[in-house]
Amino acid sequence: MYTQHFQLKQSPFSIAPDPRYLFMSERHREALAHLLYGVGSGGGFVLLTGEIGAGKTTVCRCFIEQIPANCRLAYIFNPKLSVEELLLSICDELGIELPADSGDKVTVKGYVDAINRHLLANHAQGLNSVLVIDEAQNLSAAVLEQLRLLTNLETSERKLLQIILIGQPELREMLARPELEQLAQRVIARYHLGSLTVDETGQYIAHRLAVAGATGPSPFPAGLTGLVHQLTKGVPRRINLLCDRALLGAYVENRRQVTARVLRRAATEVFGGEAKRTLRRPWLIGAAGVLTGAVLTAAAAWQLAPAPVAAPASAKAAPAVPALAADDYDGHLHRLAGLWGVTPGNGEPCATAAREDLRCLQGRASLDELRRLDRPAVLRLAGGAVATYALLTALDGKEATLELGGRRQRLPLAELERRYDGSYTTFWRAQRTWRDELGAGARGPDVDWLARRLAEQRGASAPREGAALDGAVLRWLREFQAAQQLKADGVAGPKTFIRLSQLAGVREPRLAGGGK
Repeated sequence: MYTQHFQLKQSPFSIAPDPRYLFMSERHREALAHLLYGVGSGGGFVLLTGEIGAGKTTVCRCFIEQIPANCRLAYIFNPKLSVEELLLSICDELGIELPADSGDKVTVKGYVDAINRHLLANHAQGLNSVLVIDEAQNLSAAVLEQLRLLTNLETSERKLLQIILIGQPELREMLARPELEQLAQRVIARYHLGSLTVDETGQYIAHRLAVAGATGPSPFPAGLTGLVHQLTKGVPRRINLLCDRALLGAYVENRRQVTARVLRRAATEVFGGEAKRTLRRPWLIGAAGVLTGAVLTAAAAWQLAPAPVAAPASAKAAPAVPALAADDYDGHLHRLAGLWGVTPGNGEPCATAAREDLRCLQGRASLDELRRLDRPAVLRLAGGAVATYALLTALDGKEATLELGGRRQRLPLAELERRYDGSYTTFWRAQRTWRDELGAGARGPDVDWLARRLAEQRGASAPREGAALDGAVLRWLREFQAAQQLKADGVAGPKTFIRLSQLAGVREPRLAGGGK
């Protein structure tokens, strides 16, 4: 309706996924790089999350277009499936033929056997098999567990299936549940696709207008960019909805440019009460482009925190990193990696640190459990409008030391317990051969290392190399786990390896005042 009025060839802000309008911000490029990195990493899970409308599907389509020629891809976009329906969908996507005499009575084992044969055949031909699941926040716990079991399909060299999960932020919360801890430990790369910055919002609008054929002055004056960003939170789909309605409003008033009044009215029409609440806070809109939302969040969430304290003079200086915002999860992970002497660069810390055998460990734990784990960790804090994170560096009987918003602060344990929501992320140094947790019957260098460490703790002779994890060693493992207040299930995961390394005196970052 308004395209001729603004001398455009077509509507620039349609929410239809037209590839001509693709705008790749720095975050979108990083997300794409993580997916491509995951394909060549040898199996396991890769996780991409983001808010609704942040551009996850856009990144996924770019990834599919750039997937290496030696990859065979299965793409599932409707994951509200039962276990059997999921396995059948995988077979359909990969062109796997089921036994001719199976009829309609294929069991889960029948599906898995057929998938395993197909993956082995692909591997023999030098092909990688990749499964992409969109909207993965809709997966049930049973289906997630079946996916984890599929990653057990492997040769002596590598896993046969790479699984990429793409979903909304609640997917990360799902994987933080205790019952899904084994799956979470198999995530080799993860990236959260954040919203556009104020500058990127302006670039995004200009890009779409240019593709639509705009040649004259922009119908969106530069002075409105901060308001657009504040009203849309920098989410591309929301920007499209708002800008499309704003152009229509300007057209109705026979204006060549959108005004702040037209934009505000468009926001209330598109976003309803949410926009009205935002518009009732003019100070917040005026701050756009001057103060970042993260700094505001830090001021609100921690206004009662004690004054910052200086780091001990004897403390070893960590690699320099940019100042951190309070809700900057990746920024805190970069700082945490620096304590390990690793500089992840601009990529997602868990993925890039893995190249130096440094792995992310995520889960839920009390402060007492973190004290036993005895290593710095990024904690998720409750109480703000957005997720807030802090880096825990010290923990004693009365206080905790946190890095938050670029400052070091001490906080009474009672106050931290009130704010800490139980979710944490830390690093651990894996053996170069590490693939997954070790259970009964496992063999290999990781089992040899485990057996040596367990024998040292008992003052016993180390078993011969190449032996399976069973018999006396399996009994030692369970007894060690019970003594260390770990789950005594005879499965050696990251926490078991962490504690054995600590007891062996391996040098690594510790919580000041937090360990034994």
